[in-house]
Amino acid sequence: MAASTGRTAGTNKGKKDGIAAARRPEVRLPPLVPYDGEGLEPDGDYDGVRFAGVDLADASGPGARFMDCALEGCGLDRTELVRARFIDSVLTGVRGVGTDLAGASLRDVEVVDARLGGVQLHGAVLERVVIRGGKIDYLNLRKARLKDVVFEGCVLSEPDFGDARLVRVEFRECVLKRADFSAVRMESVDLRTVAELDIARGVERLAGAVISPAQLMELAPAFAAQIGVRVEA
Repeated sequence: MAASTGRTAGTNKGKKDGIAAARRPEVRLPPLVPYDGEGLEPDGDYDGVRFAGVDLADASGPGARFMDCALEGCGLDRTELVRARFIDSVLTGVRGVGTDLAGASLRDVEVVDARLGGVQLHGAVLERVVIRGGKIDYLNLRKARLKDVVFEGCVLSEPDFGDARLVRVEFRECVLKRADFSAVRMESVDLRTVAELDIARGVERLAGAVISPAQLMELAPAFAAQIGVRVEA
């Protein structure tokens, strides 16, 4: 389980090459109690609980609160966690399709080596979150608010950031395939180390982002098309 040295958020408020750096979570979990229940409860309160290998497929826990929790290798197929809150928690090796986290709140959370598809996070609020490793297909972050979020070494296939607000968000050594940035608003978004940057829609919404010279060359045809410039030899 990935856990670092301190429970409260990091204090890195500096700048990297002129762009404000994201503040990373620092999660140190207390001694945890193994989960011995079945499924989830609506508005359930889970404090200091370890969910180890628990199959939560089709479980329904709208409005549930997870504080100082660890979810390790859990199945989240079609799990309903609308408006759930994850605070000071670590999710490692979770997997599933159709997990519903619409309107959820994640604060000081680490997500490590997730294998997810069709995750609904539209309207969610993510603050001081690291998503490291793994692969997430069809991630829906429409109208979500991301602040101090780091995507690191992961693969995001067809993520939808439509109409989302991104502040101090870093994409580090990750792959973005067919990303949708339609109507997105960005502030201090670092795309320079993205291993593969493939933007399906919204290239004109990159104001507030920083890209590398190589990425600029790759995106030049799309930028030219946006302003009606024809490029011919």
